[in-house]
Amino acid sequence: MDFQLTADQSALKAGMRELLEARFGREALRAAVDRSALDRSLWRALGDAGFFALRLPEREGGVGLGLPEAVLVFEEAGRALLPGPLVATHLAAGTVAGAAGGETVVTRVDGPLTGWLDEADHVQGDTEGAVPLRSVDPLTPLHRTRGTRTYVPEAALLAAAEQLGSASRTIELAVQHAKGREQFGQPIGAFQAVKHLCADMLVRTEVARAAVYAAAVTADPDEIAGAKLLADEAAVRGARDCLQIHGGMGFTWEADVHLHLKRAWVRAGQWQSADEAAEVLAGALGAAARR
Repeated sequence: MDFQLTADQSALKAGMRELLEARFGREALRAAVDRSALDRSLWRALGDAGFFALRLPEREGGVGLGLPEAVLVFEEAGRALLPGPLVATHLAAGTVAGAAGGETVVTRVDGPLTGWLDEADHVQGDTEGAVPLRSVDPLTPLHRTRGTRTYVPEAALLAAAEQLGSASRTIELAVQHAKGREQFGQPIGAFQAVKHLCADMLVRTEVARAAVYAAAVTADPDEIAGAKLLADEAAVRGARDCLQIHGGMGFTWEADVHLHLKRAWVRAGQWQSADEAAEVLAGALGAAARR
C-alpha cells in the first residue's frame, strides 16, 4: 500500500503554503500579535481558496475533497500560526451561511475555554456567563464558558494537524538557529546535546505525522484520539526544545519560538485534551481485551 501523498495532494499542500507565505508571513504574524484582531481580508482570501469549503460537495459550491486533504491544509495553517477559529468555521461550512466563503467567522463553545467570542459573527453553543481571560497566546483571545465538551473526532483531528504543522516549523527554527549560532568557535549544532534535541524533535514529529495521516484516512475516533495525543506532545515538547536551543534569545519578544509554544499549550486543551484522549484510548483497549 502506498502511503505517499499524491501529486494533487502535494500540490494542494504547496499551494496553501504559498498562499500563507504571501498573505501571512512574519510581518503579518507580528502585526496580528500587536493588533489582537482577526484579519477579515485574510479570512475571505482563505474562503476564496476553498479552505473552509474544502470538504463540501461540488454541487454545493465546495471543492469536493476529503478529510486527508483537509488535514494537509490545516497542517500548513498550524505551521504559519494562522490565528482564528479555523476548525469551527471549517466544520460550519454548509450549515452556517457565509462560513464556506469566509464571509462569516464561526466559533463554537466546546469545553471550559472558547476562543474568538468577540470576533465571531456566529457562535455555536451557550455563551451565558462567559468571562474574558488573559490568554497565554496573544493570537488566541479566550473566554471561560460553562460549556461541556462534546467530542467531535474531525475537530480533534484538524487541531492535531495544526499541532503537527507547528511541530514541523519549530524543527526548522531549531535547525536554522543551531547552524547559525556559534559558540567556542563552531556552530552549536555541532554539539552532541543540541543534535540529540533536534533528533528527538524530528522523531516525535514524524511519529505524530504518521498517526495524523493514518487517522485522516480511517476517520476512526480511537485513532484520532491517539493522533491528537501524539501531535500535542510533538508541538509542546518540540517548542520547548526549540526554546532551549535558542537559549535566552528564545524568551525575547522578537523571537517566534514562544508564539509556537503558547499556541501549542492552548490548542492542546481544545477539542480534546490529553486526559480525554487517554480515556478514549483506554476504553478502546479495554473493549479489545474483552473481545
